[in-house]
Amino acid sequence: MKIGIDAHNLEGQPTGVGRYLLNLLEQWDKFELPQNLRFILYFKKEIPDLRLSNLFEKKLLHSKSNAFFMHYLLPKAAKKDRVDILFCPDYLGPVFYQGKIALTLHDIIYQARPDLYNWPSVWDKILLKKFSKISARKAKVIFVPSEFSKKEVLREYQVNPEKVFVTPEAADTSFKQIADQNKLAEIKKKYQIKDKFILCVGSIFKRRHLPEIIKAFRSFASQKLRSEASKPDDYQFLVVGINHTAPFIDVDSLVEEVNQKLGRQAVLRQDYLQGQDLAALYNAADLLVWLSDYEGFGLPVLEAMACGLPVVTSSLASLPEVAGPAAIYIQDNSNIEAISYAIYQGLTNQELRRELTEKGLARAQSFSWPKCAETTLDALGKAGE
Repeated sequence: MKIGIDAHNLEGQPTGVGRYLLNLLEQWDKFELPQNLRFILYFKKEIPDLRLSNLFEKKLLHSKSNAFFMHYLLPKAAKKDRVDILFCPDYLGPVFYQGKIALTLHDIIYQARPDLYNWPSVWDKILLKKFSKISARKAKVIFVPSEFSKKEVLREYQVNPEKVFVTPEAADTSFKQIADQNKLAEIKKKYQIKDKFILCVGSIFKRRHLPEIIKAFRSFASQKLRSEASKPDDYQFLVVGINHTAPFIDVDSLVEEVNQKLGRQAVLRQDYLQGQDLAALYNAADLLVWLSDYEGFGLPVLEAMACGLPVVTSSLASLPEVAGPAAIYIQDNSNIEAISYAIYQGLTNQELRRELTEKGLARAQSFSWPKCAETTLDALGKAGE
């Protein structure tokens, strides 16, 4: 059997879809597979340096255009190579391809909640919704990361439930507890963190309510609870992520305003992190605050838990499915007072913190890339027969 794979998301600096695909490929490379099973990876502009065995043939299709690659070059190559099924891990498949396709829909916010989606252009608004629905209905199998996303797909696309498989993702093995206090001190110094801090990481969208979180932190940091061992004005708040808000929200101005009112560099901003810094920051932080109105999965929540970091998150969409009993939940993402109180509880209630850490570590271990890869490959094999 030949499984063709749209692998262009592995080029350059892989984002979420690229990391998802790479985890699957690395797991499959460890499996004991049938001798007749082969994979063909199709790339758009370059073939990255991947440490994979000869099971994975790599082909460069030479295109600068995503649309030309997806809807012309990719199906042409798959047809020529006579693949049994073409796996498309990035929401869309080639619309005119007559062969079998498998599709991963990480979420369908653009379809289910277009008011929350950041549309790059009017054409994207028209074509993404249209082509995604066509792809979903053509696909022999659809992978989604949560039961929430499965319900969304079934409601919006009216596809056969039997072809939709829930394959939860997992935290990478690099996300684990770090005992080396010198390393944690170094990461704090690198990002200008003086002592204790809370963390929020991920691309900044309107649905993630960062302004409300910043205002809630300001409310917490303004309190005068001198009876506490750790005073609110000891804490900083590190915000990591590129601002993609539309309409634009000037997060940096809000950060500056809050810092002026608090009289210190309480809120810190970074667009990017370097290398493996994220795992170290999860370990060094005292609390993750990660809210959203809509997520297909919510990987930062799981990554933080794998590092032993207590989490405050939303009770919406897939997030309770990911966090289970191991988080402090916010019912209303716009309620600044409720967010501030959750921050207070998450930082000062030591018994709650121990409980969240223990439950979070156990919760993170219940998610597995080998399990995700096994379910995915089994479904691909049956669909390609």
